[in-house]
Amino acid sequence: MLRRNPSGHRPQVHESAYVDHTAILCGKVIVHENVFIGPYAVIRADEVDEHGEMEPIVIGAHSNIQDGVVIHSKSGAAVTIGERTSIAHRAIVHGPCQVGDGAFIGFNSVLFNCSIGAGCVVRHNAVVDGCDLPPGFYVPSTERIGPKTDLSTIPRVSVAASEFSEDVARTNNELVLGYKKLQNEF
Repeated sequence: MLRRNPSGHRPQVHESAYVDHTAILCGKVIVHENVFIGPYAVIRADEVDEHGEMEPIVIGAHSNIQDGVVIHSKSGAAVTIGERTSIAHRAIVHGPCQVGDGAFIGFNSVLFNCSIGAGCVVRHNAVVDGCDLPPGFYVPSTERIGPKTDLSTIPRVSVAASEFSEDVARTNNELVLGYKKLQNEF
């Protein structure tokens, strides 16, 4: 469901993107080409800052926002999801937040007030809160990364983890094509 926010902004969805009919996109949301947005995802850009303004939530080309993901932002802050990025089932991305190109954010993970560099992998049930993670870092499942975390203790993304991330992105790109073909049958 695409709907207007109280400020009057409507989502802008590229015609090649697939948005499941149970997903909710509200307000100043920009979805680029060949994006997959799965069932029950909620992407809501409706809060304003102290001046009544808001930045958009932007989903980069060829990315996938899987089932039950929530993307929102505090006080109109920007949220940017890079290209070829996967946000897995039930993850929460709460702005201000930037997720770089080719990143993977695992099931149930939480991102808040952070920047995730290109090619990073944040595994399942992890939390990244209040820090900037440079490109190519690997956050193991259940880890909490915050402003006091010594980033020298965080491993780099392995070849296997990178291949997994690329496979998820590729699979979801194929789903976009399949669901777009079926879209008129529902």
